[in-house]
Amino acid sequence: MDNNIEQTTTFEEQSNPPQLVVTENMRSYLYDMAGWTKFLGIVGFIFSGLMVLVALSMGAMFSTISQMPGMEMYSAMGGGVLTFILLLYALLFLYPSLMLFSYSVKAKQGVLYADQLSLETGIRKLKSFFKFYGIMMIIVIALYLLIFLFAIVGGMAGR
Repeated sequence: MDNNIEQTTTFEEQSNPPQLVVTENMRSYLYDMAGWTKFLGIVGFIFSGLMVLVALSMGAMFSTISQMPGMEMYSAMGGGVLTFILLLYALLFLYPSLMLFSYSVKAKQGVLYADQLSLETGIRKLKSFFKFYGIMMIIVIALYLLIFLFAIVGGMAGR
């Protein structure tokens, strides 16, 4: 038996593809979301800036601590390594904040002025935000699994 299923479309269906309709409630939700994502983006910028300030002060702090009596061991830790790690964290925190802020600006513009391109750009930024967090979550879970496996192997080797 031949199971070929033929799809037939009329000329009207080809010339008028189905379109997504954005209702007034949806526009209201997008506008409200844009306000909150702008707030979260700005808070993220502030925390990223604070992390950069803390990272840049680590070198001076470690050199001062290492000169104190009984604290010489902390000079071996190296403020440079901690500075690099904190700068990396600040950068990793800055990117999603930028995506949230960009979404906010573009979504608000798209909703207020019925600008399809701005709304599309905003939603693309929001997609990038979630994709970034998804990738980071996969990395964190993989690191936790590695730590767990090393702990098991270390525990068995210690017996």
